Amino acid sequence: MKALKNELVYFATALMFFTRIPVPFKIPYSSDIMNRSQKYFSWVGLVVGLINAVILYLSFQLFGLEIAIVLMMASSVLLTGAFHEDGFTDVCDSFGGGYGKEKILTIMKDSRVGAYGAIGIVLLLALKFFSIQLLGHINLLETLWVIILAHSSSRFISGTMIYTHQYVTDIDVSKSKPLANKPLDGTSLMVGFLSVIIPLIIIQDWRLIPVLGFAYVGKIYLGWYFKKHIGGYTGDCLGTVQQVCEVLFYLGTIIVWKFI
Repeated sequence: MKALKNELVYFATALMFFTRIPVPFKIPYSSDIMNRSQKYFSWVGLVVGLINAVILYLSFQLFGLEIAIVLMMASSVLLTGAFHEDGFTDVCDSFGGGYGKEKILTIMKDSRVGAYGAIGIVLLLALKFFSIQLLGHINLLETLWVIILAHSSSRFISGTMIYTHQYVTDIDVSKSKPLANKPLDGTSLMVGFLSVIIPLIIIQDWRLIPVLGFAYVGKIYLGWYFKKHIGGYTGDCLGTVQQVCEVLFYLGTIIVWKFI
């Protein structure tokens, strides 16, 4: 019973960290609890994806596909507080406008949004919109599951950075200070991967398996790029990996739906 309660605390901690969804009970906090909540980061993506899918479906019944997508994207930003989008804009600004590790990290800590960040987020949101629009016209009901998978898998892939790359910058000023601890064991990694496997089994579209690999290639490239320029990753880098891999999942799905 105590073990189950602990797992509930870990999940609620992850939910509070990545979303604005209220938790109806008080949660104890410690660096250890935050670290152990890693296994549920992708499960938070599953929750966010489910909510997005419901909003898209209900809005579609009232307004049509295009307006429904905009409402879904707006609700997603409100639901997460633009947590990952903020990291993406910071990375665009810092790597676009900075040269050398120190300058890049300095710009990354600046809360202001520059030209690179503004252009980057507009292009990213446009890719999301038009990708989901195309998928929705092909098969709306299956697109709902694609959205769920995109959210859970992209967060799982982003979380693997903790296992494969070195954390950099000053931990005391980092947005993801609790994430800078030692990665958990392989069992915890499998718990996170279940949030990807379950919707994949439900949808039973096995063409999406290579799409997962396609999205992971984005993580491999970004990991290489971050390591080359700053020696590892930061919290903003994790947000960037999540956003890019989510878009790559949509694009990969378009490819397999059209040609396989």
